[in-house]
Amino acid sequence: MSNDAPSQNTGKVDYEAFEQSHEFQQLKYRFRRFVFPWSIAFMVWFLAYVLMSTYAKDFMSTPVFGLVNVGLIFGLLQFVTTFGITMLYVRFSNKTLDPMTSKLRDELEQQAGGK
Repeated sequence: MSNDAPSQNTGKVDYEAFEQSHEFQQLKYRFRRFVFPWSIAFMVWFLAYVLMSTYAKDFMSTPVFGLVNVGLIFGLLQFVTTFGITMLYVRFSNKTLDPMTSKLRDELEQQAGGK
């Protein structure tokens, strides 16, 4: 056992060192790389909807068919966007984040003397 490796099965985990590990930093980087751009994009889309509803009333009240107007379609698209981003995140998490997280959790449990 080398001196720079965390001690195994002692029941004590050096969480600060673990947080500085390359694997943990990669997990945080990949999470942020997905979440921040999509969050910003959604907030811009939502803010545009609110501002257009307030200041572009003529455009938003333009009939598309029957009693359905542009504002109603944009409002419904807010829900579609929310579900779409959620589905993208779940797929990204299952494919990318979950395997990394499982590996890190197993390492922590091993260091703590668990499983």
